[in-house]
Amino acid sequence: MRAQNVAIIGVGETPFKARFDEKTYPELAQDAVALALQDSGLEPDQIDAVVFSMAPTTFMGVGDADKWSVDYVWARGKPFMRVHTGGATGGSALQAAYSHVASGQYETVLVVGADRLTETPDAQFILNLIWDPFYEQDFALNTVTMTALATQRYMHKYGTTEEQYANVVVRARRNAMNNPSAHLKGLIDIDAVMASKRISWPYKLFDICPRSAGAAALVVTSERFAREHCTKPAFITGTSGVSNTVFMGDRMVPTADTDFADFSELSRAAAECYRQAGITDVATQVQAVEIYDPFSSFQFPQLESLGFCPRGTAQHLSDEGAFDMDGKVAVNPSGGTLCTNPIGVTGLVRAADAAKQIMGKAGDMQVANVNNVIATAIGGSTQFFTVTMLSDEPRAIVAA
Repeated sequence: MRAQNVAIIGVGETPFKARFDEKTYPELAQDAVALALQDSGLEPDQIDAVVFSMAPTTFMGVGDADKWSVDYVWARGKPFMRVHTGGATGGSALQAAYSHVASGQYETVLVVGADRLTETPDAQFILNLIWDPFYEQDFALNTVTMTALATQRYMHKYGTTEEQYANVVVRARRNAMNNPSAHLKGLIDIDAVMASKRISWPYKLFDICPRSAGAAALVVTSERFAREHCTKPAFITGTSGVSNTVFMGDRMVPTADTDFADFSELSRAAAECYRQAGITDVATQVQAVEIYDPFSSFQFPQLESLGFCPRGTAQHLSDEGAFDMDGKVAVNPSGGTLCTNPIGVTGLVRAADAAKQIMGKAGDMQVANVNNVIATAIGGSTQFFTVTMLSDEPRAIVAA
């Protein structure tokens, strides 16, 4: 069980764009930390430990750039760890920071990450190294074709159309117009999405996220410290993660315990997160969700796995506007990963944008009357899943 409740009291995000030629990698991380410290009202010497959120470093041509960043994020002389679970890295890093504080070991922990995906001319070449060289690399899998296969299965099971995925993109770009940090934004229509370049069926160019550069940071503290330093903290009332085998084939056979198309691992992570947070009816108790959706097809199975609706129904609710800003649950008020994807930081950005909602600092993205917000992250070959619940009040400490 946790020894003390945990809260976020400071959030920092740089703008996200294709390149930051004017800044080095550690300078980018430092910018996010400075913003988070300013938001929390703390000085660097008030931070007890640092967790660094960083996925593959090969994108930048510098090995283990987190080591380069220690001085820039004011971590010298403090406990420091790096977390890496692919696209889920930001979610996992926040879990590590949460554990540091919940255990009672530290009062204040900084979690920070930065990424620069366009430093390499071919990000897919680097990402392709995650597949087994003997059994899977011959199948020409990459992050696009891999998820396209899962999407095809989902479409076959539930009758989802390309136009319904295009509607997800339209909503994301519209929401991102209210997010000053978003990489892609602007009003488009379903016809524009459908007319964009075909990449891998059913994906078209606009169904796929950009390669983003940028940084984010959060200040995570105990409830006691948060009450003393923040008028409206975002309490981490639940957090959980689930992993699966790296071998995709093992997740598609009849004997598999999960369904590759449904992200059913996320259901397991969500159940534990809800138990911790005291959530019994997510559809009525949660007002917004920041979903990890680098592809337009990632929203529906996640919303279903999180319990907002039965399997195969999210597409219809989406058509009806249930996931719009003024719908039953606001999905990705920030625009989500479809609009901004600095891979090793993306999960952290989801949590940062969720925390802003609880803290009342989301600006034009703000959802009215928010009590609980969910943030998710997915990493590897859809191998790692995290779910975090952020709330306006702490929940009773529960046994493990």
